[in-house]
Amino acid sequence: MDFFTMVLRKSGNDWVALCLENGLVGQGMTKEESVRKLKEAIECVEDIKKVEEDVYSAPISIKELHEFLTIEGEELVSQTFELRAVNA
Repeated sequence: MDFFTMVLRKSGNDWVALCLENGLVGQGMTKEESVRKLKEAIECVEDIKKVEEDVYSAPISIKELHEFLTIEGEELVSQTFELRAVNA
């Protein structure tokens, strides 16, 4: 695959990047760090898939995406999400 799609969101003091094609996650203090960690995870899984036959990989479900995007708590929170393509 030429690129993967990710959604970035702030979680407390950290940033979390979620890959929509395989459900992998990267977390870091900055957006760039979370993207870098997600990219490393994707590359590791792709390398493993080249030599292992039974590696499960599937796009996340709408329910899982909803859970990722849902802000916990009762207060109305204004939050910006970012959608990116990452080459891995």
